[in-house]
Amino acid sequence: MCWMKPTTGLHMSDIRRLLEIMNRLVDAGNTVIVIEHNTSVIKHADWIIDMGPEGGTKGGKVIFEGTPQAAAHAKEFADQ
Repeated sequence: MCWMKPTTGLHMSDIRRLLEIMNRLVDAGNTVIVIEHNTSVIKHADWIIDMGPEGGTKGGKVIFEGTPQAAAHAKEFADQ
């Protein structure tokens, strides 16, 4: 299952509900891929792949790959 920016326009309580649903899908053995900029969602990920450094023709490179915990300490992720 893949969602692109699923939190756009949602209230924080709705985002929490969406995260609960995603967690249930993962717990049931599903793979969930989310394209998202909302840090509240990103920090719940098992694995992050950050593409950039910008969009379009200036993007497409892997800037960071790893856990949210590693991202919190990675200069290349923090610079984005």
